[in-house]
Amino acid sequence: MNEIIVAAISGGVTLIVCLINNNFQASKTRVLMEYQLTELTKRVDKHNNVIERTYKLEKYADVCDEKIKVINHRITDLEEAEKK
Repeated sequence: MNEIIVAAISGGVTLIVCLINNNFQASKTRVLMEYQLTELTKRVDKHNNVIERTYKLEKYADVCDEKIKVINHRITDLEEAEKK
């Protein structure tokens, strides 16, 4: 009978230690995952900002190209008027 009681106590203590350890490991894993998610969110925000800036720069470059075309056309008109 003593062996059964000792085995039951040992099993109970082992179970309690395992539950405590699992709870601790789960909380550490959760904290790590939250940190990684936060860092990933920062990277995505930075990437999206770069994309938005790229679109603005492309739009600005198109406007500049159009202005250059107009300026070149005006120069050509002035040069032709000068020849006459």
